[in-house]
Amino acid sequence: MAALAAPGLARAQGEAIRIGEINSYTAQPAFLQPYRNAWLLAQEQVNAAGGINGRRLETVFRDDAGRPEDAVRLAGELVNAEKVSLLAGGFLSNVGLALADFANQNKRLFVASEPLTDALVWSRGNKYTFRLRASTYMQSAMLVEEAAKLPAKRWATVAPNYEYGQSAVRWFKELLSRAKPDVEFVAEQFPALGRIDAGATVQALAAANPEAIFNVTFGADLTNFVRQGSTRGLFERRRVVSLLTGEPEYLDPLGDEAPEDWIVTGYPWEQIDTPSHTPFREAYRRRWNDYPRLGSVVGYDTVMAIAALLRKTPTLETEALVEAMSGLKFQSVLGPVEFRAIDHQSTMGAFVGRTVLKNGKGSMADWRYADGKDYLPSDDVVRTLRPQA
Repeated sequence: MAALAAPGLARAQGEAIRIGEINSYTAQPAFLQPYRNAWLLAQEQVNAAGGINGRRLETVFRDDAGRPEDAVRLAGELVNAEKVSLLAGGFLSNVGLALADFANQNKRLFVASEPLTDALVWSRGNKYTFRLRASTYMQSAMLVEEAAKLPAKRWATVAPNYEYGQSAVRWFKELLSRAKPDVEFVAEQFPALGRIDAGATVQALAAANPEAIFNVTFGADLTNFVRQGSTRGLFERRRVVSLLTGEPEYLDPLGDEAPEDWIVTGYPWEQIDTPSHTPFREAYRRRWNDYPRLGSVVGYDTVMAIAALLRKTPTLETEALVEAMSGLKFQSVLGPVEFRAIDHQSTMGAFVGRTVLKNGKGSMADWRYADGKDYLPSDDVVRTLRPQA
């Protein structure tokens, strides 16, 4: 019997393991081009080391252009026509939720790289969806730890008007109010993603006369907000706490206009010299003649998480993959990470620090790595947030 099975086994080992990756490449290139570069680097490294039990990894990339309906259509094509073994990717939270729903309905594993909304793993979480990146709850909790130290009592918020922005503001307000019951939120602005009227937004925030501001805008919206806020004096004598702003993909476009002394989450790539990060940074620079962004870390670690998963189970059958993914541990660029069994959220952390200008460019100073496992609610709380937990 073994002799009869051997030729088929050899053929199976020779076939590539196909991953279907869907992302908003044309809509969010600042993050996703470095992401894809690092994805390819990680795939090349895995394959050069012998692949997965002799089988190469192969990725079929698709661009959803930031549209949930396109993402769902492409997911169907990847599963039915391209015969991928699992799905991965996602950037915008609304797109990530659409892909998670597709994964649940079609019983396919979806490893969400980037969508930050907590609904992905809590209120709308499902058996087939796992998320790598530190969520809005986690990063808001990291920032609240610093915001609570400020003397400010009157706060304003500004965030893009879709799932990610709404989730971040909700958690920041709730967690800061819990830490400092005397705080007051005096203004909220929710501009449309990619279409901020920065002058009007800044004027509305200034009219409320807050002592501090929580910012969630990113990309071109952040650039416009910073420029208008600086021109109109919004940031004078006011502290700003800002999600994602320390990431080079968002700091770099500002050049010497980058704000100083904002409390941020980000990625001080040039300053991190750890046994897991330094080899990654140098390999990325050799391969692409460029420095990594935070997107690079997310792309690389998504592949490494999938590779760790595939080494853990001998089959590509979805139910086996889902079981193996639950509680999966792997060594990420930033340190050890685990995908929690209770809610499928990974414990990847984030860097928290303050912005500074260095050589005419925004950077981070006084930073620390906040381990994600320390910024997640208890299992009992998760059971109230994720009914199916």
